Amino acid sequence: MKKAIPFWKKLIFSETLLSKNRSHKIAYIAVMTTFAIAANFLEFKFMDNQFSLTIIVALLIGILVGPFYGFFACILGDFIGYIVNPAYIYMWWVGLSTGSFALLSGLIFNLVPTKRKWLVFIKLGGICIFTFAFCTILINSTGFYYYNKAMGFSAGIVDFMAKRFGGETTFWAYVFYRLFFKGQIWNSLFNYALLFIAVPALNNVKTLKLHLY
Repeated sequence: MKKAIPFWKKLIFSETLLSKNRSHKIAYIAVMTTFAIAANFLEFKFMDNQFSLTIIVALLIGILVGPFYGFFACILGDFIGYIVNPAYIYMWWVGLSTGSFALLSGLIFNLVPTKRKWLVFIKLGGICIFTFAFCTILINSTGFYYYNKAMGFSAGIVDFMAKRFGGETTFWAYVFYRLFFKGQIWNSLFNYALLFIAVPALNNVKTLKLHLY
């Protein structure tokens, strides 16, 4: 019979990480942080939509190392990625949302029991819904909205708002613009589809001994 994991440990570690010794834990977290850094550069464009692997990488980091360490690994990875390839300004809300993807995926995966293997897909669906609402809309879109508002909305946004919303750039109008005109909705769906593929695939790699469910 599998020994029950204390609640406080589920807030910090994944079951996978708990099975490792201290040096392996450190190495595991370091590797995940490296993946978080690399995610900053894993981007490609298809037609007019920009796709990246930031979401899927963050979600898997949360599942593999746990909520607490996943959160900080992703924030650190995002910040180091900015240092390696600095933009005009460090957008801290992007790092916060990336870390929150890992935090929420780790919490849901750790705290929601899965008595039957097929229920893991319900759990993954919950991860998609909660992270999309909290990370993509609440954190990321809010950050970009107020940043663009302070800097002055671009001509593209102003023109879009004039045609679709009569010229008023409200928060929810901007969310619509970001999701459907800029294509963030398609990027999110792409990453979430990869999540449903990646988790079962990783769980079936016996040499990794992940025991995700």
